[in-house]
Amino acid sequence: MSCLVFFNKPYGVLSQFTPEGKWRALDEFIPVKGVYVAGRLDADSEGLLILTDDGKLQAKIADPRHKLEKTYWAQVEGVPDEAALDKLRAGIRLSDFTARPARVCLIDEPSALWPRDPPIRYRAAIPTSWLEIRISEGKNRQVRRMTAAIGYPTLRLIRAAIGAATLDGLAPRQWRKIDGSYQDLQGRFDE
Repeated sequence: MSCLVFFNKPYGVLSQFTPEGKWRALDEFIPVKGVYVAGRLDADSEGLLILTDDGKLQAKIADPRHKLEKTYWAQVEGVPDEAALDKLRAGIRLSDFTARPARVCLIDEPSALWPRDPPIRYRAAIPTSWLEIRISEGKNRQVRRMTAAIGYPTLRLIRAAIGAATLDGLAPRQWRKIDGSYQDLQGRFDE
């Protein structure tokens, strides 16, 4: 069994153990030694980050060839219609690649959502909405680039799940260590 660490990464924290510039690092939150990030999140994104001590497992979690689905909640500027969402569902061309088809839908603001520090910019004249986006890729800033490509820039991005692993029971800045395997992460998505 591999050691897995599930961490609810807050805004402003890098997916590495060394701080850079204005950004904080994982060493400030996770005292577990010998674990490495499996699939990064940008400093301005929040949510589930998995770390492991198993290099092969780390590669499997991060590599799109294994099709481990990642679920994101994206607060976007404006309210996309079905035609805009269908572009994401079909796979959208970005400047350097075509994103695979995503599973996407409008959702209510997630009920267990915590306030972001600092809060997103607020503009009274422009409404915001929430999308749930499920992808099996994870290219640099992919979800943000996808929503921008359909005309709805992402204001806040939270990774809610990686495979069957979720944020359930993890407040921001909290982590949980478990023994697990790739099969544990696949869970219900392989049914």
